[in-house]
Amino acid sequence: MTVKPRILVIEDDPDLNESITDFIRAFADPEAALNGADGLYLAEEGIFDAIILDIMLPELNGFDVLKKLRAKQIKTPVLILTAKDALTDKLHGFELGGDDYLTKPFHREELIMRLKALLKRTGHFFDDDGLTAGPFVVHVTSHEVLINDQPVALNGKEFDLLVYLLQNQKTIITKDQIFDRLWGFDSETAVSVVEVYMSNLRKKLKPLKVEHWIKTIRNVGYIFQEPEGSE
Repeated sequence: MTVKPRILVIEDDPDLNESITDFIRAFADPEAALNGADGLYLAEEGIFDAIILDIMLPELNGFDVLKKLRAKQIKTPVLILTAKDALTDKLHGFELGGDDYLTKPFHREELIMRLKALLKRTGHFFDDDGLTAGPFVVHVTSHEVLINDQPVALNGKEFDLLVYLLQNQKTIITKDQIFDRLWGFDSETAVSVVEVYMSNLRKKLKPLKVEHWIKTIRNVGYIFQEPEGSE
């Protein structure tokens, strides 16, 4: 199974929201929100690779959603999508931390191109499907993991966990974020399953002496980065 980037679509027009989620589904795993409050709640989980954000939203407008996200240090790339095309609105969106801007009506191909560009910029979309970090090389499409040129066999969730860690190098990821990302908000599995899979992953990395690339942050979560003292 190919690990797809997760995209949050915050758009209050149900038909447009459905259209966007349908045509990005070929390369992404979309989730929809129809108002600003619900969109903010989902975005604050910090598990999405990009957000498509409309400005004219009920309950909480897109500018306020973006402002609150950036205030909480949530740096998920945001593609602002709106009927407003005034320069002042565009500048305001960028000032608040938006990453790109697309005015309605738009062409499907342009939205896909801009979204993929954001994902590539942050390492969450792969034309050649390669992820690398030190001795780690992961080929997402072929499900292949090489460490110091040696193949390592990982099962589905172990592989997904390693990919998620590599995509978020040098960033602390909480157990809840990992659980929501890999098992989903509605999963009946307990969050403790994250510790089980993290332990299994480390055991498979240990023979190659790279298990210390995954550091536990007590009572918080994990961080993937080169161990101190490594050459």
